[in-house]
Amino acid sequence: MKKILLVMLVIPLLLLLSSTYSYCEKESLPLSVDEALTLLKNLDPNITVTAVKPSPVGGLWEVDIEVGGKKGLVYLDATKKHLISGAIIAIQEKKNLTQERLDEINKVDVSQIPLADAVVMGDRQARHRVIVFDDPE
Repeated sequence: MKKILLVMLVIPLLLLLSSTYSYCEKESLPLSVDEALTLLKNLDPNITVTAVKPSPVGGLWEVDIEVGGKKGLVYLDATKKHLISGAIIAIQEKKNLTQERLDEINKVDVSQIPLADAVVMGDRQARHRVIVFDDPE
């Protein structure tokens, strides 16, 4: 009896999930940077879209944004009607995929920081350097 009840619950759930997945795949239209910008400008006129790519979750687009000099990440659904702001976490791996992507887009190339006017403490040719930014006011 328990097996029959379990099968009766699991099969509809699997059908629902598979139909949702196929819906997202069918309805997932290409999304360009310009189109994402047009969609998001309605929410914040100061937003800039820097990149668009498929997200780790099927049926979502990963949209890299910049507002007020701060880089961020949002997700748009396949139908382009919903914005999702928050973390995507891979349960099995226990990894925050959104944070990994944010770290990637906010990475600073230290070799591009001008050090001509820097105050140097210690050996200028040291193998490891610590760069500290401070507001003089």
